[in-house]
Amino acid sequence: MRADAQANRDRLLVVAGAVLAEQGVDASMRDIARKAEVGLATLLRHFPTREALLEALLRTGFDELTARAAEVEATRSPQEALMGWMREFVGLTTDYHGVVTSMVKAIEEPESALHASCVALRAAGAQLLVRAQAAGVARTDVDGADLFSLVSAFAWLGDQPGQEARAKRLFDLVMGAVLTDSAV
Repeated sequence: MRADAQANRDRLLVVAGAVLAEQGVDASMRDIARKAEVGLATLLRHFPTREALLEALLRTGFDELTARAAEVEATRSPQEALMGWMREFVGLTTDYHGVVTSMVKAIEEPESALHASCVALRAAGAQLLVRAQAAGVARTDVDGADLFSLVSAFAWLGDQPGQEARAKRLFDLVMGAVLTDSAV
């Protein structure tokens, strides 16, 4: 990629991240291009769809969180690893208002640009859960798909005006029910 094209792409991602954090995933593509000081055609050349733009924004965070699961698995107790990783996952999903809907859709649509990243995240969470279950500190009637749904629910609630504190309280309450050994 030419240097100027790479600079445009990088600028678009920075601006899009800020716009989506403020306005949500339904923010105008035209507005993103204008704020990045490029034409709409330039934005669409780099990111032909809103989903492609979301995938580019989220992939890095999702990949880092997937890798983080292996790190916390190796360095923390099963309970601490699962709880801490789930908190990070919920935090990541609330960075961009409305992203949870795209994630839930993508997990079921293999052709989605977000599918692979979402599947990897779900698998990473499932691995942490299996480890906690094997250690006897997590319910055995919960699976990775359940964890992904819980993250989605907490992210949705946290996206609602004035509900951030409630989302955090309910996270602790629900995770206390998933983890069977001790207070969260």
